[in-house]
Amino acid sequence: MSYIDGFVAAVPTENKQRFVEHARAANEVFLEQGALRALECWGDDVPRGKVNDFYGAVQAREGETVVFSWIEWPDKATRDAAMGKMEELMKTDPRMNPEQNPMPFDGMRLIYGGFEPVVVLGE
Repeated sequence: MSYIDGFVAAVPTENKQRFVEHARAANEVFLEQGALRALECWGDDVPRGKVNDFYGAVQAREGETVVFSWIEWPDKATRDAAMGKMEELMKTDPRMNPEQNPMPFDGMRLIYGGFEPVVVLGE
């Protein structure tokens, strides 16, 4: 069964194209390291909640759009091996180097985690 890394971030809306370019470059590296697919989703219909919502989770500010992303791996071992290589790749691969491919959003407000699927329907 696959393993999923999930991410939620607040991206300045004016940085949408920069975000797409950054994500495309970084996700190419994850695919080269064994990921099955990577999806970057730009918030389109993200309601404000009464108690909690995506905006609050990432402390989104005026002029920012919430993005929801995930990387699907064949298994946790493949993901862990890829993540083990990231520090070296950040030094050697310009797509992963924060100086050459800087995040076009505040990474301190990025939330992420690894998830084991428990229900999978379709595909």
